[in-house]
Amino acid sequence: MDNSKSNIEIATESDVVQVRQVGRELSRKLGFGLTDQARITTGISELARNILLYAGSGQIILQVVEDQGRRGIEILAEDKGPGIVCLEQAMTDGFSTSRGLGVGLPGTKRLMDELYIESSVGIGTRVVARKWLN
Repeated sequence: MDNSKSNIEIATESDVVQVRQVGRELSRKLGFGLTDQARITTGISELARNILLYAGSGQIILQVVEDQGRRGIEILAEDKGPGIVCLEQAMTDGFSTSRGLGVGLPGTKRLMDELYIESSVGIGTRVVARKWLN
């Protein structure tokens, strides 16, 4: 299996569609079932939409990862937006600063096996999400 990396700039709605398609194809090639492919694709979509909504632009990097004999997919979402003032609040179901549904980050955390967030106000946000093959 080739451990290729896909780097997709996120600046428009069509970029969100593209990164979802790339993520679905990569998860399929890795051997994820349809349910996990849908989880991964939804997580990618949520992170890409957050970039558009809060930062205006950024990037998502998708890659195959291996750790202790496991294989999986890693989604790295990065932006140079305003940052998240209160991560604890942002990870609360139903909280949204954009009058949205507030399912983005907490929903993504539930869909994936791992989720890590680094954010600095005025500098930007970096989210790493991973899903492992069972």
